[in-house]
Amino acid sequence: MNLPQSRAVGVSNVHEARTALGNRLRGLRKQAGLSGRELAESLSWQASKISKIENGKQTPSDQDVLDWTRATNSESEAEDLLASLHTLEIQHAEWQRQLRAGLKLHQNEIAELNARTRLFRVFESTYIPGLLQTAGYARFRFAQSITVFKIRNDINEAVQARIQRQDILYRPDKRFHFVITEAALRYRLCPPEAMLAQLDRLVSMSALPNVRLGIIGFETAYVVAPAHGFWLLDDERVMVETFSAELNLAQPQETGLYGRVFESLAGVASYGRSARAIITRVIDDLSSELPENG
Repeated sequence: MNLPQSRAVGVSNVHEARTALGNRLRGLRKQAGLSGRELAESLSWQASKISKIENGKQTPSDQDVLDWTRATNSESEAEDLLASLHTLEIQHAEWQRQLRAGLKLHQNEIAELNARTRLFRVFESTYIPGLLQTAGYARFRFAQSITVFKIRNDINEAVQARIQRQDILYRPDKRFHFVITEAALRYRLCPPEAMLAQLDRLVSMSALPNVRLGIIGFETAYVVAPAHGFWLLDDERVMVETFSAELNLAQPQETGLYGRVFESLAGVASYGRSARAIITRVIDDLSSELPENG
């Protein structure tokens, strides 16, 4: 399967980092004169674990790295190897690990990152961005996470934390540029009543002085395909959500690429009255499906 160029850059970067770490660990094993099987036996591991780590197929834990350096008499390398591992973990943050302590904690971590960001450039092709979500819409997004990842249910606390995050929209020192596809306005990810409230909120949010909201209608001809959503925070970090993990990309070539992709998508979006007309059209279509007393 061919990945879109923008996504392939991030995925390959993570794979390269994991492979580089595996190569360094392999070098320590060979330097110690141990075969993969001998190292596995000394650590009471399966031999396949050694192979997977060395070939970048499995990310080692902190303890794995410490045990490896101890068994290969290379404890002096442990600190540097752990730093490389932690960089990799930030770059490729698996949802199962991130959400283990609950949804609220992750919302609080994002709030800390948002507090340090001055310019937000956000493109979403499937969801309404979290900073623009109503409590009702957010509740159904969190419910999906609980269903998929089998984590504890702290939806009420998570929704409250997400709504509190939105206070940042009213800070004059922050600027926000959101671009959303019409498809994201029409996907049935929550009941019609909740979606109508969400659409109404988008209309009101578009009037905030530091918020620029663009909508890409179905009739639009794209220059760059809307392959997946992403958040570009200043020029420092790109956040991309996949089903399994959150990718955090910080290489200059990556942030530069996503900046260009965002400009292309933003360039074909409708703004102001035209954007609100698209939202209103979706509201009218959805309202026509509800009972008259609904």
